[in-house]
Amino acid sequence: MDHDVAEGLSYNETKLLLALQAAGGKASPGELISKYDFSIEVEAMGAASWLETKGLARITEESTMFYSIGDGSEAVKGLPERRAVEAIAAAGGKMGMSELAEAMPGGEDKIAVGWLKRKGLADIVKEGGSKTLVLTDKGKKSRGKKLPAEEFLEMLLKGPVAEKDSDKDVVNELKGRGGMIREAPVVSREIFLTDEGKKVAVSGIVLKREITDITDRLIQSGDWQGGEYRKYDVRTFAPAVYPAKRSPITRLSDQVRQMFLDMGFVEMSSDYVQPSFWNMDVLFTPQDHPARDLQDTFYLDNPSSIREEDQELVGYVRELHENGGDTGSTGWGGKWSREFSESPILRTHSTVSSIRYLAAHPDAPCKAFSISRIFRKESIDSTHLPEFTQIEGIVIDENANFDTLISIIREFYARMGFDKIRIRPAYFPYTEPSLELEVFFNGKWMELGGAGIFRPEVVAPFGVKHPVLAWGFGFERLAMLKWNIKDIRELYISDLDTLRSSRTF
Repeated sequence: MDHDVAEGLSYNETKLLLALQAAGGKASPGELISKYDFSIEVEAMGAASWLETKGLARITEESTMFYSIGDGSEAVKGLPERRAVEAIAAAGGKMGMSELAEAMPGGEDKIAVGWLKRKGLADIVKEGGSKTLVLTDKGKKSRGKKLPAEEFLEMLLKGPVAEKDSDKDVVNELKGRGGMIREAPVVSREIFLTDEGKKVAVSGIVLKREITDITDRLIQSGDWQGGEYRKYDVRTFAPAVYPAKRSPITRLSDQVRQMFLDMGFVEMSSDYVQPSFWNMDVLFTPQDHPARDLQDTFYLDNPSSIREEDQELVGYVRELHENGGDTGSTGWGGKWSREFSESPILRTHSTVSSIRYLAAHPDAPCKAFSISRIFRKESIDSTHLPEFTQIEGIVIDENANFDTLISIIREFYARMGFDKIRIRPAYFPYTEPSLELEVFFNGKWMELGGAGIFRPEVVAPFGVKHPVLAWGFGFERLAMLKWNIKDIRELYISDLDTLRSSRTF
């Protein structure tokens, strides 16, 4: 068996075995470099790792924290409290706060006073309406005697100091002084021969240069003839190699985006922060609608308000809410509040992107989509998140109708790989008729979004003359369907194993 193992050793593995044997069975990477013809540590450790997988060597590691000088200026000129003690002593044992500030400019006096009080080196007393620093007995005795922090800094000026040789309290004090010292772990390693490794090392193995790769130079020179070739053991363990992979969420987003682009859509966008006017009021959502409650919507304190400057548009929207304007609608009645419409919120749906795009592009034909992050005060559970993504879209066309909308929805989900869907009537303040879409998943129907045709009250302010089809689909729930995920939170877990095992499409 020893012979078989020896035959499978590489040049560096053989060299390391022989070096460890010569070193008495153990050595550090530094010793291997200085005494045994290893050029760099990674060369020795690479060979050691392979010997360890074969049971011929063992690697031990020990991490030790070391401290070193950060900003050495304090150690050179002295700690602020030391210089303050000397200044006060030179003034007869007491000094006014203003005098210390002159003696220690740049704000150092404040730092010094803090440490004087903390270490009991001086007291602050009031004399004649002003504050005076008076040295304590401890402060007087500290003259000519180094403080523990000063002694430690002098040690660090000579070189790094191990944690075991350091006073914990002193270290904590200096760490709290803003970069005065640095800390860094130093890992020491030793490589040991196992009993099996010792047997192989004395079995008569010979160190020979091997040919590991057939190169152009090797062939042209003729050196390949009569050379010793590296033997490979197909049974040897090799670590798994994973190709670079984008997040499944990113891949799905790109797939959805490309599908809409292929269908002739353009991509639209809007800001996360929106005034209620565009997020709610322009979409004909009444100001007493439950969706506007604090328990459902994230309202912002800063900015305190966002004012729409188009006075004509604001007046038109007010009339639509109060009496329906010139659309033939009765509106919602009551008094519409402009102040409430200026409330800043995190957008609660990506339909705000649609209506802003519609305001800028009111003419048919028009097809636009977005894949946008939205925010709602949802309790986090297996199917809900307070921050999630919506697939939004609109189509303006003189021949568009409800059948067209259903066809678009069915085509979208068919391209996503889902044929078993159902559509049922629904209600939304800004569409009529309206529908909700459900897909059959894990033995039950899952709601994936809503759609409809924008009401006249929504499109009238922008002079839109043709039907506007609109929809909003749940992106995360679509991802759950594609990958058979039962908990929506798994989509955003930073787990490398999950990413590596995810399939591409």
